[in-house]
Amino acid sequence: MNIAQLHALYLQHPTICTDTRKVSNGCLFFALKGNKYNANQFANEAINNGAAYAIIDEKEYEISQKTILVNNVLETLQQLATFHRDTLKIPVIAIVGSNGKTSTKELITSVLKQKFNVLATPGNFNNHIGLPLTILQITKEHDIAVIEMGANHVGENAFLCEIARPNYGVITNNGKDHLEGFGSMEGVALSNSELYYYLLKNKGIAFVNANDEWLMRMSKQLQNKITYSANFEGRNGSAKITCYARTLQPTIKFYINNNGEVVTANLSGDYNFDNIAVAVAMGIHFKIKLNSIGKGIEEYFPKNNRSEIIKKQFNTIYMDAYNANPSSVEVALKSFAAMPFAFKTVILGDMFELGKYAEKEHQNMVDLCKHLNLKNVYLCGENYQKTRNNFHTFQSTNDCKEYLKLNPLKNTNVFMKGSRSMRLEDLLEVIN
Repeated sequence: MNIAQLHALYLQHPTICTDTRKVSNGCLFFALKGNKYNANQFANEAINNGAAYAIIDEKEYEISQKTILVNNVLETLQQLATFHRDTLKIPVIAIVGSNGKTSTKELITSVLKQKFNVLATPGNFNNHIGLPLTILQITKEHDIAVIEMGANHVGENAFLCEIARPNYGVITNNGKDHLEGFGSMEGVALSNSELYYYLLKNKGIAFVNANDEWLMRMSKQLQNKITYSANFEGRNGSAKITCYARTLQPTIKFYINNNGEVVTANLSGDYNFDNIAVAVAMGIHFKIKLNSIGKGIEEYFPKNNRSEIIKKQFNTIYMDAYNANPSSVEVALKSFAAMPFAFKTVILGDMFELGKYAEKEHQNMVDLCKHLNLKNVYLCGENYQKTRNNFHTFQSTNDCKEYLKLNPLKNTNVFMKGSRSMRLEDLLEVIN
């Protein structure tokens, strides 16, 4: 069976499943393999649970006409997604970058939904498996797709672009993420620039932050670009589309170009203002009215431990613990330090995938807390335990949790940030 034939079958059974626990009646089950699992073994179970067909790549599990044997299941899934993308004549917006990809995706989606039927990457389905699954959720009813791309080595964004075929793209920033895989900041920039190269090669349009000198240099060769800027006192990038801040803390209030109507976002900090500005620029480009763009921004509420504000009985928590790297922690700490609160507490969890940079970057975060005069600081994880500091330091998040049970926080504003596997959200149980 070739890809065109498989796509015809997919159109009859447009639900894709890769997990036997989530098989739905009539779906196509793709038996993916990983380091610790081989879903070929569960093809028969998937069919018994209602899957119309199971796509497998090991002949010994070919049990009936309902199994389709291919050379490589993952490659077949990716080829099917590419074939499907080529049948869709809608704009696809790709988002790459070190920090803020998901928030930017959600903000853009909230703005575009004011006028269009939008398909956006669900959750963190942004890698070589999640992205094709996202593309295969696009139907003819959708007007626009907003696709997040996550990479941890050079070449991955280029590969993902070949599947998603974006017409539009934005790099949020170049930061110190996945340094273990990228090797250096130059590696990070090279990976992100793969989106610009794809757009250049295919006559797409890039949205470029005029306040980011690195991105402006990287985009110099682009023939089609739209510049945007998030301006405030001390930062005044010249761009086609500009947002002007009235306030950045504790919430962002701004207006667009020369429009005097103030928009109030449910976010704080200059780094979130950049994410807002590109969403505004997208809205203007796609001819959405300014009041509808403002409505889209105001309707966005952060969730899933990303820039969430959680009000408890005695404390207010600024929760940004979905992920962390040195660049994102730095800007978030500076933003929190600038908050107009008398009592502040910081809880940091280890940052991962830093390789040889781990020791230096964790010490940098400790030193930054001291420089910002943040005194009530709790550090969780083995990397932070190795730093030179005078703060509360714990081997694990659970150790910090036990300490806070006996020494509860009260009447303070708490900022929390760490890598996903640190599970800092577990501390919410003991912060009231």
